[in-house]
Amino acid sequence: MIRARLAELQLAVILLSRLPAGRLPEDKINLGQTVWAYPIAGLLIGTGGALALGLSALLGLPPFAAALLCLVTLTFLTGALHEDGLADLADGFGGGREREKKLDIMRDSRIGSYGVTALILAYGLRACGIAALYAQGAHLAAAALIALAMASRAQIAIWQSLMPVARPDGMGHAATGVPKNALILALVYGALGLTLTGIYAPLIGLAVVLGGAAVAYLAKRQIGGQTGDVLGASQQASEILGWIALMSLL
Repeated sequence: MIRARLAELQLAVILLSRLPAGRLPEDKINLGQTVWAYPIAGLLIGTGGALALGLSALLGLPPFAAALLCLVTLTFLTGALHEDGLADLADGFGGGREREKKLDIMRDSRIGSYGVTALILAYGLRACGIAALYAQGAHLAAAALIALAMASRAQIAIWQSLMPVARPDGMGHAATGVPKNALILALVYGALGLTLTGIYAPLIGLAVVLGGAAVAYLAKRQIGGQTGDVLGASQQASEILGWIALMSLL
């Protein structure tokens, strides 16, 4: 049992980051079962970003420079996985008129104007949120960063569990079959991460879920379900809305 859980955690880290996680055992692992470990992977990623903020404070960097250094670190740790999903979704939904065309565009590795615009806005809003909290204290920004890294990845499990797949192959299809206990555990860990934001945790949690829900609703209307790109874009949207909520509350 412990070996199976460790393998699932290992796979979650491999799926969601570029962190060294060793080699997986030979046993086949159900991707849907790994969702409980998504927020744990988020904890590792967020800690890396928090360390970048701590280094920025030691160097005396101004807020926006610290925010950019943090985002560079996060991009390095994740390989821009979720950002890639956001860009593909923006290109597909913005450039395609019919469902199949949208899916074809999303599968294309090239990036278009909608994708570029989405990335600029996403990085800009996240930088604003990190800088705003860093200006009040590097420890506040670091705590918020870890909280959102965990919660935004935990909410992926909701849509991975509830939404039908939009295509019969790809990451979204391979990750179906999420057990109820894995979903519940993912949400519990995500909620625990949010406690780092103090008394505002319930409101930040609501913002995180609403961000992901907006992407899920749009995807259901546009392509009839979820794909790996949809799940990645939901992480970005939930994190961004979390930062906006934090900026408005603090």
